[in-house]
Amino acid sequence: MTHTDTDFRGWIGRTEQTLDPVSPAQAQAAHATFDETGAPPAEGDPLPLPWHWFYFLPRAPQANLGEDGHPERGQADGFLPPFPHPRRMFAGARTRVHQPLRLGTPAQREATIRDVSIKSGKSGSLAFVTVGYRFTQGGVLCLEEEQDIVYREPGKPVPAPQPAELPALAAGAWSRTVQPDTRLLFRFSALTFNAHRIHYDRPYAMAEEGYPGLVVHGPLTAVLLAQLVRRSTPRPIVAFDFRGQAPLFDGGPVRLSALLEGDRVALEARGPDGSVALVASATLGSPGS
Repeated sequence: MTHTDTDFRGWIGRTEQTLDPVSPAQAQAAHATFDETGAPPAEGDPLPLPWHWFYFLPRAPQANLGEDGHPERGQADGFLPPFPHPRRMFAGARTRVHQPLRLGTPAQREATIRDVSIKSGKSGSLAFVTVGYRFTQGGVLCLEEEQDIVYREPGKPVPAPQPAELPALAAGAWSRTVQPDTRLLFRFSALTFNAHRIHYDRPYAMAEEGYPGLVVHGPLTAVLLAQLVRRSTPRPIVAFDFRGQAPLFDGGPVRLSALLEGDRVALEARGPDGSVALVASATLGSPGS
């Protein structure tokens, strides 16, 4: 059966509200996962960007999970459209900070589906959903975010990246090399309550979805890039955007780099083959703001 945009346009404008106590416990788990320095976050502290991804999590019952670990599509209470495409990816986001979320203060997230489209790509049909979010505490707007979620058909097996020399860093760039391993991927899946098996089940990722290893979460790479900025400058991040371009896999080093240009930081993550896997940008506010 062929599906078109019009099959799912009725989801545009659909809303969902989620409440969360914004407990310090989740931020403390993230603090340990990412080897943050200093005292663990406590009640009243600002939540680092984009750690709000560790809150307001969907909690589908175990019985409602599909073979891949995602909630089954087409459930009566599902918020997102029931696309027939089996592969789902969090492909990008654009976040603006009005004021930080504070730990220990209950918050509300309002989600609205802003756009739905189906397009043809090199790997087959692709379905795109754009979701807008507003995060408030005590009725005050704290964050606004727009996320891009992509669904695609199964494609050809993905070859393992071939190690290559990475291009030289720009003068003055901040950089760090990380080695995503199974422990980090497992902990990030736990932080985001994400049961997608491509991140922790190697036989499934390779045999069923055609990857050469475990897939590094795109948002994990984005979180590490934001951390690089926080470690390199005292100026706060007031806006953060990212877009995934290619998958990364465990077992290979990932070079994170950032280049400050006025109030904007240009960011990228390169895999061991030298290709750019994720690009991002951060806008900085004044110190102490």
